[in-house]
Amino acid sequence: MYTQCPECLSVFSLDVHTLAQAHGHVVCGHCQAWFDSIATLTDQLPPEPFRELPVNEPALEPPCIDLVVYRPRPDPPAVIDSNTAAVETSQEEDFSQLVFAPRFARESSAHRPARSPRPRHLRSPGERRWPWVVACTLLALLLAAQLAWAERDPLIRNPTTGDWLRSSCAVLGCPLPLVAAPQQLRLLASNVQAHPSVAGALMISARVRNDAAFAQPYPVLTITLSNAQGQRIAMRRLQPDEYLDDPVILGRGLAPGASAVLLLEVEDPGDKAVAFEFGFE
Repeated sequence: MYTQCPECLSVFSLDVHTLAQAHGHVVCGHCQAWFDSIATLTDQLPPEPFRELPVNEPALEPPCIDLVVYRPRPDPPAVIDSNTAAVETSQEEDFSQLVFAPRFARESSAHRPARSPRPRHLRSPGERRWPWVVACTLLALLLAAQLAWAERDPLIRNPTTGDWLRSSCAVLGCPLPLVAAPQQLRLLASNVQAHPSVAGALMISARVRNDAAFAQPYPVLTITLSNAQGQRIAMRRLQPDEYLDDPVILGRGLAPGASAVLLLEVEDPGDKAVAFEFGFE
C-alpha cells in the first residue's frame, strides 16, 4: 500500500503493521511532517508522472464487510451426567415409548395378505447407488481443481507441490503461469553513472538472479536515492515494460537460476544524491 505526504508530496510504501502502530498517523521521513496516511492510502499508484494521490473521502456510514475468513467456534454444549439422568428417570415411569394401535388396525393387519417376494429383475441397493458415487466423485474432483487453480501461486512456490506440477506439465506440455516471488531475487551487482548521450540523466545497471526453483516475471523495480545524511531525496518505480521492450522476454520471465542485466535511465537529481538503493516488488 502507498500514501503521500501532503507537505512535500513524497510517496511512501507502508504495510499493515505501520498503519496499526498509531492508527494511520505517520511522520514523513523527508520533511518530518506529521500526517494521516489513511487520507491518501491506496493499493495501486496511478501512471507516472503524477503530482498528488486522490484523497479518500470519508463515508457517511461505515462500510459493510461480508468476506468472512475466520470465526471462533461456539462453546461445546454442556454434558449431562448419565448417572443423574438415570436416577431421575427411575423415580417416575415413562410411557412415551409405548405405541398403541386401534382395534380396526389390528384386525385389518390380521387379515392382510402376505407380501409377495421381490422380483429378481429389480436392481439391488448397490446397483442404484453407483451413479451417485460417480457423480459425487466427479464433483469432488472438480472442486479440487477449482481450489488448486485459486491457490495456484502458493502451490507453485511450495517445493513439494511445485516440483510435482513442473514435472507433470513437462510431460503434458502445459506451461505453468508465472508466479512472482520478489523475495527470492538477488541483486548481484549494480552501477550508477552519468548517461553517455543524454544530459542531466543517469544510466543505472543492475544484475539480478532468480534464486527460486521456478520461473517468475520480471519485477517492479524501485530505485531510491539518498543524500549524505541518509534521507531519501528521490524515488522511482519502474514497471517491467519500462526497462524491457521485448515482449517475448517479458512473457517468458526470468528462468530459475538465471540472471539478467537491467539497464535503467533516470533523471539526475543533482549532487545531493550520494547513495542509491534497489528494491523488488
